Amino acid sequence: MKSFALLLLSFCFLSGLGASSRAAQIDSLQELIKRYDSSSCKECHQEIYEEWQKSMHARSIFGRLGRTSATLITTIEKGLKRWPYSGVKEPEDVRIKHLMGCAKCHLPQLAQASDQVAQELVENLYAWYEDDDEEAEARLKSLNIGCLVCHNLKAITHKWVDGPPDPKAVYGDKVGSHEDETYPLLKKSPIMGESILCGQCHGLGPNLELDNPTQCATLYGSYLFAYVAEGGHETCQDCHMRRSGKGHDIQSYRDPAMYQQAVAIEVDGLAYYWRKSKAEGVIPLGVIRVALTNRAGHAIPDG
Repeated sequence: MKSFALLLLSFCFLSGLGASSRAAQIDSLQELIKRYDSSSCKECHQEIYEEWQKSMHARSIFGRLGRTSATLITTIEKGLKRWPYSGVKEPEDVRIKHLMGCAKCHLPQLAQASDQVAQELVENLYAWYEDDDEEAEARLKSLNIGCLVCHNLKAITHKWVDGPPDPKAVYGDKVGSHEDETYPLLKKSPIMGESILCGQCHGLGPNLELDNPTQCATLYGSYLFAYVAEGGHETCQDCHMRRSGKGHDIQSYRDPAMYQQAVAIEVDGLAYYWRKSKAEGVIPLGVIRVALTNRAGHAIPDG
């Protein structure tokens, strides 16, 4: 009887977890966009919002001139459809698990969504790519790494120590109330000023937890093993937000201010004439020496 009671209790507990998980699941692309929409934040944080709008985080799925969305199409066409055990023969077969190799970083909130959302996302990708659908493009541009990704979803790394992110809180470096009906609490994140916050996406290398691991960003690994190990102590935020003066307009190698910080360039040249032969006479020659010194806290290039 005790065994049966314990089994029944366990079943009820697990059933409750499942119900909670299902209740939190996002079942439409529009719901995903709405839940992580940052537009309400600009009412109080207009300057920060405008900085963020200029960053690549603000268009993490569409990318620069659509490059990221095009890469997702390539992943489906040249990867998933060709891999014999992926289960994908046509775009209609794509599920959430198939997209997480990219979405783990480009849209981590997608992990909270159902396979129906994966299908809607794929439909919009192809509508934009093949038909120049402007509405589809607008939806793709609405999917991004917004305020709530960093200030809630990714604000806690050690969930057994600090607990999971509070769905009613915005995380920063202070504790108190927050003037927002949906997120009325302000809580402190132990990692908000640390490089590990960024390292969750700009990571260590292969995503070995996935069924089909991908090798992508390795910045945090490079930062730890080649910079911190040699005595470097500045964080990602120190260089990419504070020293750059760009705040939440977090930029990388395409931005002149960032590459001028990151790479020292020395050029030296010598021009001279050489008498090659009586027939060819004197010809001009030159020697150019270019030295590039990496001053960043990680390998270049990377992501």
